[in-house]
Amino acid sequence: MTDLSATPAQAAEPSGEEVRKRVFAIVAASSGNLVEWFDFYVYAFCAIYFAPSFFPKSDPTAQLLNTAGVFAAGFLMRPIGGWLFGTLADRHGRKNSMVISVVMMCFGSLLIACLPTYGSIGNWAPALLLVARLLQGLSVGGEYGTTATYMSEVALKGRRGFFSSFQYVTLIGGQLLAVLVVVVLQQLLDEAELKAWGWRIPFVIGAATAIVAMLLRRTLQETSSAATRNSKEAGSVAELFRHHKAAFFTVLGYTAGGSLIFYTFTTYMQKYLVNTAGMSIKTASYVMTGCLFLYMCMQPVLGALSDRIGRRNNMLLFGALGALATVPILTALRTVGSPEMAFVLIAVALSIVSFYTSISGIVKAEMFPPEVRALGVGLAYAIANAIFGGSAEYVALGLKSIGHETTFYWYVTAMMVIAFFVSLRLPRQAKYLHHDR
Repeated sequence: MTDLSATPAQAAEPSGEEVRKRVFAIVAASSGNLVEWFDFYVYAFCAIYFAPSFFPKSDPTAQLLNTAGVFAAGFLMRPIGGWLFGTLADRHGRKNSMVISVVMMCFGSLLIACLPTYGSIGNWAPALLLVARLLQGLSVGGEYGTTATYMSEVALKGRRGFFSSFQYVTLIGGQLLAVLVVVVLQQLLDEAELKAWGWRIPFVIGAATAIVAMLLRRTLQETSSAATRNSKEAGSVAELFRHHKAAFFTVLGYTAGGSLIFYTFTTYMQKYLVNTAGMSIKTASYVMTGCLFLYMCMQPVLGALSDRIGRRNNMLLFGALGALATVPILTALRTVGSPEMAFVLIAVALSIVSFYTSISGIVKAEMFPPEVRALGVGLAYAIANAIFGGSAEYVALGLKSIGHETTFYWYVTAMMVIAFFVSLRLPRQAKYLHHDR
């Protein structure tokens, strides 16, 4: 296996061939990332259709609560995935870890696509749905940290924010493709057909494309050096907490707010527009399709901005603007009068979230040395994401069901305030990755 270690290759100005090689590596790695997140988010966007098949209750909010609970359960596997795949990436290479994670995602999607309903096998149906989501959660828990690490190590110095932003370009692209597939199916099938069997089609597509992603990832070159992988500290939780505890908890702190607001204005927002603002499912899907496309396009712009103003300033802007704007935006969306205004409001919210998501991977990777980088990034992200991101829909729907929906707005705002203060702890220059911004 050839090493594409970032350290020696970036010591001098890279050649044209070197630039092309690294751009190809970014594209190949991020294509697998897109497929992983498509598979994961298809669940969220199809939940409105398959909820009655697995949780046969008359109240739509109760059905969505059950599906959101299974969605949240998938997040609980993320810390295990972050630890397992982070250790694997630090000890046996980033490439091996990324290949295994996408194969696991493929299996989870295929299982959901083939599941019998509650009417066929009773309580086994929601139980098996939970098993499939736990497998997908394990896979995605390992995906984020390893991909963020790989892309930060491949990216060129001085352009790391821009190059690393493509992790969220493809992550959002996965969400966008999931929405687009649902929109296409809505045009081809009526609602009864979608609820009966049409919801299975996106999961079949996800499983098939995961195989393609696995083949693409097998072409990647390794970024970690043999010396780093063979180090006794490689992938060690004890080493991580012995020497990098402050970095770990800093990442944990701002990822909590980042994950919560990200899932609020992406996966939960479609349900919010339907369940609270009173839009039709089709209209909400159209609005979110446009918003996600614009959001995806924002990532390289704000990633490049961080290369100029520094990652710390990006993060401070994210925390401050998020704290100021969340309550007004969610309040306005509650009684929004038109799809166009909903689009504008959500786009403004997502532009604020972009200050964080565009540099999410690189700002974490820069805080850890290579021997524990995938573990540090993956585990800190997975824990915060499981607790705050995975529970976003469940908390929002739960508060709505007891008549306190607006409390959720202030909860998100409070986490943005915490993200701002935690971001003040970020160094003005990266300690690792050659003191890049």
